[in-house]
Amino acid sequence: MKEYRLTDWLPTTKKEMELRGWDELDVILFSGDAYVDHPSFGAAVIGRLLEAEGLRVAIIPQPNWRDDLRDFKKLGRPRLFFGISAGCMDSMVNKYTANKRLRSEDAYTPDGRPDMRPEYPSIVYSKILKEIYPDVPVVLGGIESSLRRLTHYDYWQEKVQKSILCDSGADLLIYGMGEKPILELCKKLNESGNQSIPHDIPQTAYISKSIEPTADDLVLNSHEACLKDKKKQAANFKHIEEESNKYSASRILQAVGNETVVVNPPYPPLSQEELDHSYDLPYTRLPHPKYKNKRIPAYDMIKFSVNIHRGCFGGCAFCTISAHQGKFIMSRSKNSILKEVKEVAQLPDFKGYLSDLGGPSANMYMMRGNDENICKKCKRPSCIHPKVCPNLNTDHRPLLDIYNAVDSLPQIKKSFIGSGVRYDLLLHKSKDEAINKSTAKYTKELIEKHVSGRLKVAPEHTSERVLYMMRKPSFKQFEEFKRIFDRINKESNLRQQLIPYFISSHPGCTEEDMAELAVKTKQMDFHLEQVQDFTPTPMTVATEAWYTGFHPYTLEPIYSARNKKEKLAQRQFFFWYKPEERKNIMNELRRIKRPDLIDKLYSRR
Repeated sequence: MKEYRLTDWLPTTKKEMELRGWDELDVILFSGDAYVDHPSFGAAVIGRLLEAEGLRVAIIPQPNWRDDLRDFKKLGRPRLFFGISAGCMDSMVNKYTANKRLRSEDAYTPDGRPDMRPEYPSIVYSKILKEIYPDVPVVLGGIESSLRRLTHYDYWQEKVQKSILCDSGADLLIYGMGEKPILELCKKLNESGNQSIPHDIPQTAYISKSIEPTADDLVLNSHEACLKDKKKQAANFKHIEEESNKYSASRILQAVGNETVVVNPPYPPLSQEELDHSYDLPYTRLPHPKYKNKRIPAYDMIKFSVNIHRGCFGGCAFCTISAHQGKFIMSRSKNSILKEVKEVAQLPDFKGYLSDLGGPSANMYMMRGNDENICKKCKRPSCIHPKVCPNLNTDHRPLLDIYNAVDSLPQIKKSFIGSGVRYDLLLHKSKDEAINKSTAKYTKELIEKHVSGRLKVAPEHTSERVLYMMRKPSFKQFEEFKRIFDRINKESNLRQQLIPYFISSHPGCTEEDMAELAVKTKQMDFHLEQVQDFTPTPMTVATEAWYTGFHPYTLEPIYSARNKKEKLAQRQFFFWYKPEERKNIMNELRRIKRPDLIDKLYSRR
């Protein structure tokens, strides 16, 4: 076990600065999360990245915004800029349930305290810093601001909001995974010798008082037009999503009053060397010592896990991953992964079991287009919906190689796959028989060696119509995968469970769809536990459909359960097996004229 000193973490106080012999900082980062020095925590990644460039960086985690604001003043003004991230999770999803009830625990806070961050920290922190240091640039990053870079529907305020740049007063917004733009920003500020924020950096957004569109720009319906006409808001989103998923995207312009929000196109995906560099930085992989023995729930979940790639080409309608990380898979090298696994093995309470070797989707490692020139022209938001792209290489051999290399390490007793697995990739038949053999081998090895008793998969629904809206595969594929899972378990004398995730109240879903979901899952002997009522979050197809009532790609009307009563009526069908739900469900089935399903749910036969 390695011994650490206080100076092995980025400084969080004046005293910690002095221990390093610093009297000035180049960049001060404010984070809505506790400071965990780990590659899964964005503020730590950006801090370490800038440190590697020779910059003096500090992190102020969860500053107190309700007192005399001493946390915002204690380190003074930085030479370059203040950076703000609300945290690893959207602050409102973190704070409220789908029914807008306050959550009792904040997973990214010591001891789970729910009162350590404000609503919309990006806005709150930025306004405070602008008040105290009006001449110092403020740069927003992280998922909260990334998903609010343009006009968006806010479920918690129940209204269409301007770009977060307008409400926060920040000077620049970095969207997506921010390594490349933040490095370029620091380079340009150092070269210029002043704090004038440049506006030509890819993957950034800013407000302009005078910009003329060019022929190559994509000009959206204005914020005011979206307020007046929901169909215009829906139409905007199709373009936003397509540009987010293109290799070479257009600059996006959107008028807001007398100003224009300008979103520069993103950088190309990181190379393997660039991604390795980000993960190979000298993280302690531990919470800052200031937290002593306090529990940080999110850290407990990931401390023995290793992320092996970024991005997801699933394009699920309700998911924000592609809007933030992009659809192109960026995979780490085997050496980088093994190096991190060995570091995890040095942690104080490591017992030899890795909780996850995964990513946004566990089995997309090293998958990309066979002909990348085709990918560079493509604007499909999903590479696997409505069917798997014929140009996609679905070879699981590189992933099997990683699993085998990790399991060969003497410190590792077993590695589990905790991330969700895309079973549609496991069922896909390639024209290359060697790839099909690798897929079958991967499926068998996954189930026999890498399941900790429960394998998570996400069919999300049983209705073909709803699944199409979700951009998910047919439920028949889940049924087929379950047969394979059960067969391999039986052959290997294992008693493992398949744990499916489902969503209620998704746009296009009716109570009748939910009732049929209850019947189908009952027939498969599932008592559902991993379920979620649809939560509209900014920058997803599903949210725009839910709010506007129109599908962004077709502009055809679409039904959604909007109010609390309708949403709860759908959600109750997940729990048909609970005695306290039985009467309500039977009454509801009679009301929607499906009494035939009462027998199927409650018959003793």
